[in-house]
Amino acid sequence: MSINMSEQLLARIETRDARLCIVGLGYVGLPLAIVFCEAGYQVTGIDLNDEKCAQINAGSSYIGDVPDEWVGRQVEAGRLQASSTFEALSEADVAIICVPTPLGKSKDPDISYIVAAGDQLAGHMHRGMLVVLESTTYPGTTEEVLLPRLQSGGGTVGIDFFLAFSPERVDPGNQRWNTQNTPKVIGGVTPNCLQVAQALYETAVERMVPVSSPATAEMVKILENTYRAVNIGLVNEMAQICHRIGIDIWEVVEAASTKPFGYMPFYPGPGLGGHCIPIDPLYLTWKMRGLGVQTRFIELADTINSGMPLWWVGRIQDALNQVAKPLKNSRVLILGVAYKPNVADLRESPALAIIQALEARGAEVCYNDPHIPQLQVAADRALDSQPLIEELLASVDCVLIHTAHSGYDWAWIAEHAPLVLDARNALGNL
Repeated sequence: MSINMSEQLLARIETRDARLCIVGLGYVGLPLAIVFCEAGYQVTGIDLNDEKCAQINAGSSYIGDVPDEWVGRQVEAGRLQASSTFEALSEADVAIICVPTPLGKSKDPDISYIVAAGDQLAGHMHRGMLVVLESTTYPGTTEEVLLPRLQSGGGTVGIDFFLAFSPERVDPGNQRWNTQNTPKVIGGVTPNCLQVAQALYETAVERMVPVSSPATAEMVKILENTYRAVNIGLVNEMAQICHRIGIDIWEVVEAASTKPFGYMPFYPGPGLGGHCIPIDPLYLTWKMRGLGVQTRFIELADTINSGMPLWWVGRIQDALNQVAKPLKNSRVLILGVAYKPNVADLRESPALAIIQALEARGAEVCYNDPHIPQLQVAADRALDSQPLIEELLASVDCVLIHTAHSGYDWAWIAEHAPLVLDARNALGNL
């Protein structure tokens, strides 16, 4: 009698005897590992960074949203361990891939981390295994890139092993929505794949949103972030228009937000940051380019959003000119370099482009960020965060508010800085 592998795996999930491996222990993988540990599973995190693995095994965290005590509690209980090798995959019932999916220099998708993870999994595949991809990618990746690798050693998907896609929805620094209570979209290659994947996540996540296929689930994540990128591009263009004709964009947005229907506020800024919004829509652009289809909204929004750092450099130059100072040899202080408030996350931060552009024009740049003590501005050069004291403000010619961290005293900054440009409306309520 042949063994029904889905029933066997479902039974192991129900009793929490299923052994989990999470490949990639960054902003997505580590919180996910903790959630599954809290649900009663034994989890092995796999990451090629030996230092990260050592920190986890010592019971400490390097992710701001994951306190040390959460990691320490699971390590002490024997439910969590980390490894920089892939050997644990041979004994795992479940492997969840949470690796980065950046853009290359030409803004084409770089799925090399997914490919590498898939190749490692192919060498450790065994019957009854569930593989879930969480890394954001273009529609079709799960079935076109990952599935052939997992099938290379034999076995039929949906019978011998199971494959699904479930997009991560992590929002670093969000105190309301986290891995456990954010609804989980999931699409399986076959109905059996969806059944076992949903059964697994239901033990750790509050609400499931099953969809018809992995490609649909992949497209859900792309749509979510394209929606935000396009609307941010719109309001960034409106900010440029309003500045040109002497209108306060923040007053416009605030007043428009009073409409109780048909409008949702988005806010301008110095550009897009983070791993999702600046990157994910361009995965779809790349995919459609191969089919001869132009994604005009996405490309226009990317052009506007990518141009915001230089637009703010121009604003700095104009503001200095008005006080009879050239940008060259002026000292500019950047307040906050993280891509969003109250996190130590530099991924795709517009601050990097702003600093490089200012320095290319001869300005002397310094910065303060209570969450980021050092900033790598070039391969061979780093800047240290300067103490935010009255002497620092007195020594600069211009201050750019780039990230509105809650710890800043905006009234004090406005009082002591000689010239302030506010990209975040941090001073708007003073």
